[in-house]
Amino acid sequence: MVNLKEINKDNIDDVLSLKVSDNQKRFVISNAQSLAKAYVYSKTAYPFAVYDDETLVGFIMMGYYELKGYYTLWEFMIDQKYQNKGYGRQALKLGINFVKDTFNPDSIYTGVTPGNSVAKGLYESVGFASTGLAELGMEEMKLSLKNENDN
Repeated sequence: MVNLKEINKDNIDDVLSLKVSDNQKRFVISNAQSLAKAYVYSKTAYPFAVYDDETLVGFIMMGYYELKGYYTLWEFMIDQKYQNKGYGRQALKLGINFVKDTFNPDSIYTGVTPGNSVAKGLYESVGFASTGLAELGMEEMKLSLKNENDN
């Protein structure tokens, strides 16, 4: 069963050793860079190791973007050995649920690099939609968590 676990002294080296395939490297930063950001933004970054039972398969980091006042899917990757097995969608849903259950926001945002059709398709499959905006070379996507009737 896919689950999220805190990153700690027992699993950090394994998280740092996760890799994407060569053709995906231009779309994601390293987990070391992500964890450095998590350290600097420790009050607003929520990094997790993604496991299938006890097997480490990926990394996800949710966050709060203070400048814009919204929650984000900040970083996300599944190790090349475990891709195309459904882990991405399950981990993404768990990350979304963490933010929903912890902070109850109206929406979650993310960015996708133009040309990364696999990530965009994955995000769309769980409800993200393009906002039509681009920032820092990324296409912005938004997942609405509240129905208009919830107002």
